[in-house]
Amino acid sequence: MWFVFALLSAVFSALTSILARIGIEGVNSHLFTAIRTMVVVLLAWVMVFLTNAHSGIGDISRKSWIFLILSGFATGASWLCYYHALKIGEASKVVPVDKLSVVITVVLAFVFLHETFTVKSLIGCLLISAGTLVMVI
Repeated sequence: MWFVFALLSAVFSALTSILARIGIEGVNSHLFTAIRTMVVVLLAWVMVFLTNAHSGIGDISRKSWIFLILSGFATGASWLCYYHALKIGEASKVVPVDKLSVVITVVLAFVFLHETFTVKSLIGCLLISAGTLVMVI
């Protein structure tokens, strides 16, 4: 089931890039990100209440709060950089570079989460990096 949601995430991410590239024309990229973020926040809270997940807020540990907040800062920084790049660059070049996050994630997961780094992981990272290079040049 995780694969279905991951695939849907990829589809929505692709739509996000195309819709944003069309909509950001003539709009400050930071303002665009702030407005878009408000829509995301609204949607997220609707889902929290629809699934009755709000009752778990009190159960979140201090450590989880810290990492949730840090993750939020990383997301915000990513979005600000991404939409600025998308405003001034071509989507067909910005998106592949952004997807280098897959390679960076694999490396960081190996270093910090002690996940397995296999030959298959290495080949995948090299192919993603090569593909990004080919698409950008």
